[in-house]
Amino acid sequence: MSPYSRFKKFFLLTGRCWLVAFAIFFSFQADCQSNDSLHINSEKDSIVVDTLNVLGDRDSLVADSLLLGADFKSQVKYTADDSTVYDLANDKVYLYGNAYMEYTDIKLNANYIELNFTDKVLFAKGLPDSSGSISGKPVFKQGSEEFHSETMTYNFETKKGRITQISTQEGESYIKGETVKKLPDNTTFIKNGLYTTCSEEHPHYYIYSSKIKVIPDNKILTGPANLVIADIPTPLFIPFGFFPNKKGRSSGILFPAYGQSDRGFYLQNGGYYFGLSDHFDAALTGEVFTLGSWKVNAQTNYSWRYRFNGNLITNYSRLITSERELPDYRIDKDFFIIWNHSQDAKARPNSSFSANVNAGSSSYYQNNLSSVNNFLTNTFNSSISYSKIWPSKPYSFAASLKHSQNTQTKSVSLNLPSATFNVSRIYPFKKSISKGDVRWFEKIGVSYSSSFENIINTYDTLLFKQGWEKNFMYGLQHNIPISTTIVLLKYINISPSINYAEKWYLETKRINYNLQEDSIITSQKQGFRAARDMSLGASLGTSIYGLLQFKHGKIATIRHVIRPSISYAFKPNLVNEKQGIYRYYPSSTGDAIKYSIYDGAVFGGPSDSKSSVINFNIDNNLEMKWKQVTDSSINLKKIKLLESLAIGTSYNLLADSFPLSQIGLSARTVMFDRLNIDYSASFDPYSTDINNNRINDLELDENGRLARFLNSNLSASINLTHRNKEYSSNVGSEQEMKEINTHKDEYIDFNVPFNLAIGYNAFFKSEETTVAGEKRITQTIRFNGDLSLTPSWKVTFNSGYDFTGKQWSTTYLGFFRDLHCWELKFNWIPFGLQQRYDFQINVKSSVLQDLKLTKKSKPSFD
Repeated sequence: MSPYSRFKKFFLLTGRCWLVAFAIFFSFQADCQSNDSLHINSEKDSIVVDTLNVLGDRDSLVADSLLLGADFKSQVKYTADDSTVYDLANDKVYLYGNAYMEYTDIKLNANYIELNFTDKVLFAKGLPDSSGSISGKPVFKQGSEEFHSETMTYNFETKKGRITQISTQEGESYIKGETVKKLPDNTTFIKNGLYTTCSEEHPHYYIYSSKIKVIPDNKILTGPANLVIADIPTPLFIPFGFFPNKKGRSSGILFPAYGQSDRGFYLQNGGYYFGLSDHFDAALTGEVFTLGSWKVNAQTNYSWRYRFNGNLITNYSRLITSERELPDYRIDKDFFIIWNHSQDAKARPNSSFSANVNAGSSSYYQNNLSSVNNFLTNTFNSSISYSKIWPSKPYSFAASLKHSQNTQTKSVSLNLPSATFNVSRIYPFKKSISKGDVRWFEKIGVSYSSSFENIINTYDTLLFKQGWEKNFMYGLQHNIPISTTIVLLKYINISPSINYAEKWYLETKRINYNLQEDSIITSQKQGFRAARDMSLGASLGTSIYGLLQFKHGKIATIRHVIRPSISYAFKPNLVNEKQGIYRYYPSSTGDAIKYSIYDGAVFGGPSDSKSSVINFNIDNNLEMKWKQVTDSSINLKKIKLLESLAIGTSYNLLADSFPLSQIGLSARTVMFDRLNIDYSASFDPYSTDINNNRINDLELDENGRLARFLNSNLSASINLTHRNKEYSSNVGSEQEMKEINTHKDEYIDFNVPFNLAIGYNAFFKSEETTVAGEKRITQTIRFNGDLSLTPSWKVTFNSGYDFTGKQWSTTYLGFFRDLHCWELKFNWIPFGLQQRYDFQINVKSSVLQDLKLTKKSKPSFD
C-alpha cells in the first residue's frame, strides 16, 4: 500500500470517529451543563475537587453536619458469625465473619465491619481465608442500588461514602472503578473507572475513563474515554461520553451506521426516537448516499395491555442507479407500508379487529436489498378484517379489506370491501320439547349466507389514475342451503341437500359490433338484475372395518378402514330466452358470437345448460398397533402405515361424449413421525388416435387396460430438529417475543444444536402428453436449516437444486458468533441474482446498540 493510500485510509478512519464524537458533543451538550458537569471546580459535585478530597484517610469523612439523633445507636442492627468485639471507651463495635449491618434502607454484608457510633461512620472490608485469598468483600445495598467493593467507608450523617475497587450495575450497564465517592443524592463519582454492558467479572470490552459520574435513573457521564476490547486499547477516543440511564422510554438521537455501496458512502438508520408514552413510541430515520440517493423510514409501535398492540412502518426511497451519462442510469421512487395490529381477546369477546398489511411498489425489495426472503418474495398480501358474533343468536358478521400484488406481473387485486353475513343452521321442524326418537324431518337444517364483493383487477402503473375507480366490479350473493342426514340400515348415511343461490348486480355487460370501424364495443348497462341458480344432490357413504390380530411378536393388531362414497348432483337449467341473459353479436366474418351479460361479474351468472353427475370415491386408511414391552407393563403404540389412499372419478349422465371424467389417485402417509410423503396421479379412461388426440373410445376397449397414465407428482419432506434438554419454549418476555416476531431474520436460537428441513418434489408426465421441447420428468430439492458448531457458533443455510435445469437456486449462508456481550454476523450469497455479503459486529445491549462495525459488499446482478 502506498504512503498516500495509508494516509487516506487513516484520515477517513479518524475523521469518521471525530465526526461521531462531535455529533455526540453537540447533541448532548445541554445535558452536560449546570451542576451535572464534570468540569466545574467550584461546586461540590466537581469530580476534580471532591474526588481528590476523599482519597485521604477514611477519618476525613467525620461529620460536621447535624446529629442524626440520640437514638442512632439503637436503630443500627448488626450480627456476626465469628465474633463481635465492643470498644466501650471509643464507642466502637468490630464485627468478624459474615458480618451484617442494617440501618433504615441501608444493608451491608462483609467479613469485617467496624462501626463508630460517635462519628457515625462505618468501615468494611474482606478478610483473607485459609488460602490467603480475600473473601467476604463488602456488598452495600441502599434501596435498588447495590455496590461490590474491596473496602468501604460510609458516614450516616452526611450520607457520603468512599469506596475502593467498586463494581455496580446501573440498568443494563456495569461500572467498575478504583475509587468512588458517593453523595447524599446517590450521585457517584468514580476515579479510573470503566463502563461496559458485559456482565462478566472481567469484561470482554469496556470504555475506560479517568473520570466517571453516575446520576441514578438519569445518565452516566465520562471525561475523555477510550474503547478497550480484550484488554487492548483501540484507536477510538472521544472527548467525553454520555450514556442514558433512565428507566422507561425517553426521546433521543439515533446515531447512524456508515458504510459504502455502489451508490456511494452512506449514513444509515440515523434519526430521532420519540419515547412518547408507555403505550406509544415512534422513530424517524433516514439513509443518505453521497451520489444523491436517499431513504426515509417512519416506524411506530403501540401497545395497550388487554386491549391491542401493533406497529406501523412506512418507507419511501429515491434511489439513483449508475451515472447520468450512462445508458443504465435510472431513478427509482419506491414506497412500502407494513402494518400489523392485533386485538386482545379479552378486550371485546364478541368482536375482533386485526390488520396485516404489506403493500408498496413492486420493485421495492429489488431496489432495497434487506434480506434473501424479501428479495425472493413475488407476492404481497394484505388484510384488514373485522368480525362480530351475537351471543345466544345464530348471527355472525365479517368484513375485510384485501389486497394482493404480484411483483413479477405487476398485477394488483383490491377487494374494497368484502363482507359476509351468516345465519348458522337452524332446524325449523324440530320440536321444542323432544319426546321419543327424532324423526327424519326434524333433522332438516336450513342456513343462510350473504356475501358482498367490490373488486378491481388492474396493474400497479394504472392504480389511482384518473377514472380507475370505474373499473370496480361489485355484487351481492345470497345462498340458502337445506340439508339433512338419514341413517339407513344403521351403517349407511344418506345426506340429501338443496342449494338455492341468487346474485344481485346493478350493472351488466353489453357487447356490440361497430361495422364501420370493424371493432367490438363493450359497455356496462345500469339497472338492477338478479341471476338465480339451484342445485340438488345427495351423498351416500359408510365405513368398513377390517381387523387383524396377532398373538405373538411385536405387532398387536393391524386395522384397515375402507370408506366408499357415492354422491349425485343435479343442476337444472333455469335460463330462458325471455330473460335476455345470453345474447349474440356479429363478428367480422358474419358469424354470431354468444355471450352472457354476467361475463366478468363478481359471482358470475347462471349456466344455460343442465347437468346430472354421479361421483365415485373410495378412501383407505391403514394403522398398526406396536407392542412396547417394559419391565412392568406392555404398552401399545399406534402407528399410521397409510393415512390415506383414495381413488375417484365421476360420470355425467347428460354428456353427449366423454361422460367419464379423469380418474384421480392420491396417497398420503407419515413415516417415523418426521417424513411426510404425498403422491398424486391422473389417468384417462379414454383412448387416443395416432396423433395423440383424445377420442370417445374407452381405453379398456381399445388397449385392454382400465385407463392410460397422464401425470403424477411425488413430494417428500422431512424436518430434523434437536433441542438441548434444558431448552424451554419460553424464550423470553413478551417484549422480547415482539422483537423476535418483528425481526425474525435477525433472531438466532443457539439453544437448538441443529435444524434441517429437506423438501423433494418430482413431477412425471406421460410421453403422450409431453409436447416438443418439454421435459417428461422434473425434479427439485430444497433444503434449509442451521447448525451449532459450538455453543457460540451457528451456521445457517438455505439452498436448492433443480435436477432438470441443472442449476442451483438462490443460496444463502449465514455465520453467527455469540461473543457473550457482542455478536458477529456474516451473511453470504455466493452466487446467483443477489450475490453479495454483509458483515457486522456489534454490542448486544440496546444501550450501546450503535457501537458496531458493519461492512457490506456491493450487490452483483450478473
